[in-house]
Amino acid sequence: MPVDVDIARQIAIAKPCLGEEEWQALREPVLAGWITQGPKVAAFEAAFATRHEVNHAVAVTSCTTALHLALTALGVGPGDEVIVPALTWVATANAVLHCGAKPVFVDVERSTYLLDASRLPEAITPRTRAIIPVHLFGLCADMDAIAAVAGEIPLVEDAACAVGASYHGRPAGSLGRLGCFSFHPRKTITTGEGGMVTTGDPSLAELLVKLRNHGAEVPEEIRHHGPKPYLLPEFNLPGFNYRMTDLQGALGLTQLGRLDALLQERRRWAEFYARELCDIPWLEVPRAADGCGHGWQSYVCLVDEARAPVPRNRMMELLQARGIATRPGTHAVPMLGYYRRRFGLRASDFPVAGECDRSTMAIPLHNQMKADDYHYVVAALKGIG
Repeated sequence: MPVDVDIARQIAIAKPCLGEEEWQALREPVLAGWITQGPKVAAFEAAFATRHEVNHAVAVTSCTTALHLALTALGVGPGDEVIVPALTWVATANAVLHCGAKPVFVDVERSTYLLDASRLPEAITPRTRAIIPVHLFGLCADMDAIAAVAGEIPLVEDAACAVGASYHGRPAGSLGRLGCFSFHPRKTITTGEGGMVTTGDPSLAELLVKLRNHGAEVPEEIRHHGPKPYLLPEFNLPGFNYRMTDLQGALGLTQLGRLDALLQERRRWAEFYARELCDIPWLEVPRAADGCGHGWQSYVCLVDEARAPVPRNRMMELLQARGIATRPGTHAVPMLGYYRRRFGLRASDFPVAGECDRSTMAIPLHNQMKADDYHYVVAALKGIG
């Protein structure tokens, strides 16, 4: 039955959950005058590490820089290869290129959109220095299956979408050698922009701290005898300026304190969508894998190309006309212009990622939506065709 169009209604694909608490959290660093990296960032790092059950968390400017730092800390460089899912946000592959290495793409599972571990053996070569499993849309990759194939090859979790998600009782970010998170406004918690690297390895954590701050380290004389006004930090390796500000750290601390409540609400409405949309024959709804705590950063469905009444793109236009924002799930990166031209990749090499690129559709799910918004989205989808 066609849905009554509400021309005044505009439902965003995502919207950060910010309010008075976040506004007040900014006051302390602003009034103190300490707005670059400082005590709020340190407190955010400590709280984030505790929440994700790791020994170390290092705050940075974005998940892209988190991935770049993680690979750099592992020594990835020119001549090396890093395995990346063929379906992901382009930053996953870009971070490999920024290290001078080559991304090697592996197709994904149609049921989860995640790295297909059964295809890993054919992608591993003597040059493989790391594998980046992506926890796409809030669902953790099959880390046990991937680790079984990887052996000694380090796993770097791209957990950009997976804050608060879990895999067989273990939090995202604690499943590989390093984990990388995003705090972009489309994520469940946000600092505006921002990211985090997690690890259980103290030597890697120490290196990450140096790399994010131009490679700076404290001179031995200061370590043993205290600050000396005439001494500058030592610079024994080239680093980057990837520091998070204390304004962002203050926001992150407040947002992290709300994480469990935000996740609970998202899971409740994801279950609602699953119940209400399961009888649409041309729409495949996402489901959490057994033993996984889905973070539901996005609710991404797959439009069956053969059975849908209209193509995916036309469907998105119809929903937009009804005030409902949608987005394609994400990219088949090997088919993006730069990667296609540089590496000579073909769509037939990654058939599942190609189908997901053409047919996935994210519908609104976020903590600023009301109950009638969710009902309106369901009615609009059922009214198509």
